[in-house]
Amino acid sequence: MAEADEDESWREDLWKRLHRLTPDGFERFVRHLLRTLKMDLKRTGGVGDKGIDLIGTAPISPVLTVTVAVQAERYAPSSSVGRAEVALFQADATARGAEYGILVTTSRFTRSARETAQDRRPTITLIDGERLGDLCLGEKVGVVIRPVVDPGFFDRFE
Repeated sequence: MAEADEDESWREDLWKRLHRLTPDGFERFVRHLLRTLKMDLKRTGGVGDKGIDLIGTAPISPVLTVTVAVQAERYAPSSSVGRAEVALFQADATARGAEYGILVTTSRFTRSARETAQDRRPTITLIDGERLGDLCLGEKVGVVIRPVVDPGFFDRFE
């Protein structure tokens, strides 16, 4: 049990670090992360951003891209993003001509928020704190992977 806790302690460290960022810093972090996924995004954030922090394109094939709008919300882990916030973001994304949206938060989404994200257009990809950690790990953004010997691997050779 202690080993599993140690294996996941990096998530807690990551969340603490993300919460120390300013809202502007968190937007810049999200842009950096999404750019590692080959998205071409420009910042629109700041006062008067009308709910859209980043806008640009995301590749869906080697020859096709779609317009995406991104909103980055650095909320407390105990908070939840609800249906109303997702619906408002969908309206804002539509007004900016986005075909898809990505809503990133350090917290979590309610069930009704998840339903709204899929039931209305544009479709919104929801990235909660857990998935944000997974993306950081997978893309090696803000997370260092240390090599560890897998003792079970060698069992088959004994």
